Amino acid sequence: MRRFQQALCLAALLIGAGAVSGCGYTLAGRGSFLPAYIRVIGIPTFANHTSVFNVEQIFTQKVRAEFIGRGRYEVKPTNTDVDAVLTGEVNSISIVPVSFTGQQQASRYTITVVAKISLFDTHQNKELWSNPAMQFQEDYEATSGTSALDPAAFFGQQGQALERISDDFARTVVTAILEAF
Repeated sequence: MRRFQQALCLAALLIGAGAVSGCGYTLAGRGSFLPAYIRVIGIPTFANHTSVFNVEQIFTQKVRAEFIGRGRYEVKPTNTDVDAVLTGEVNSISIVPVSFTGQQQASRYTITVVAKISLFDTHQNKELWSNPAMQFQEDYEATSGTSALDPAAFFGQQGQALERISDDFARTVVTAILEAF
């Protein structure tokens, strides 16, 4: 009986010590990897090295909105009078058919976006975070148009897929920067 009580006390001590020391995990979105003096982040319009019109505007706006949504930072569309600057380049967008109908027409596509992102600390004059080749993919169905050559069958769903990728891109970039993944 005495051994049982000793084992029980030892187990209680170990559990208590584990609870006090914590496991190192925190809730997502609660902390920040960025230095405390960074309050204003400049996010100028990203560069577009693709032939897709206006994609840089979409991605830039989504990242700005994601930072603003976190509520801790002021976001400016410039790289002057800021504590840090986030720059981005949309380097490639590819669209590949991945599924076909019985008539050998593409019925499903995968759109892939590759971008380069960097966060630069203007006070310390150093790069805080970067990813030279962030890649995002989204599948989408080709809608049925009036003919196989109908551009609405292709471009309508492509725009929606690009919108979904930009949402995922913004969440991933901001989370990676703030939580140092």
